Amino acid sequence: MLFPTREPRLPTPEEALKGRPEPEFPLQERHTVLGTPLGGPYPAGLEVADFALGCFWGAERKFWQTEGVRTTLVGYQGGHTPHPAYEEVCSGLTGHTEVVRVVFDPSAVSYATLLKLFWESHNPTQGFRQGNDRGTQYRSAIYTHSAAQQSTAESSRDAYQQVLTGSGYGPITTEILPAGPFYYAEPYHQQYLDKNPAGYCGIGGTGVSCPIGVAKAEG
Repeated sequence: MLFPTREPRLPTPEEALKGRPEPEFPLQERHTVLGTPLGGPYPAGLEVADFALGCFWGAERKFWQTEGVRTTLVGYQGGHTPHPAYEEVCSGLTGHTEVVRVVFDPSAVSYATLLKLFWESHNPTQGFRQGNDRGTQYRSAIYTHSAAQQSTAESSRDAYQQVLTGSGYGPITTEILPAGPFYYAEPYHQQYLDKNPAGYCGIGGTGVSCPIGVAKAEG
């Protein structure tokens, strides 16, 4: 991973790199662990959730190991530059953060359960970094796909803030916004830790349990 030396700051739309009208690489066809297609359209009844919690290599593995998840893929979201490349995102000049897209069966795993995994798998109080990974691309974020997801995400943040505060942590810096464009990352990033079992993983939580999402959704 790359470690910018300047103080991280999100660019304005005018400052952001121009990007490109189309991606320069194809999306990998199938998930190397789950065997399911990475791209949509997805089968009826499945839902999509987008989470940013630091380096997407380790974050993606957390979700593909979860029962009820149909597929996962990594990409860039929350910025201004269309179809950015990894090096551009790492420059801090696109405004994107590293995101895991989770396609899940809500009859097998609830969105609240995925939120619990999200909160407990990283430190959401660190701003533009996660552990030793520093930069705007490592900021914590939830990008929602419905009003219900937005409300559930905000409620979970408020609940987790209470227990974090009681454990001595500061304010949650996670941005919770309606999902904008998602640009899938280069093929070598997809399921990186399956392809490279000894690879880097900077994901680590606070050790504080989140008090939501402990039950499966009703079938």
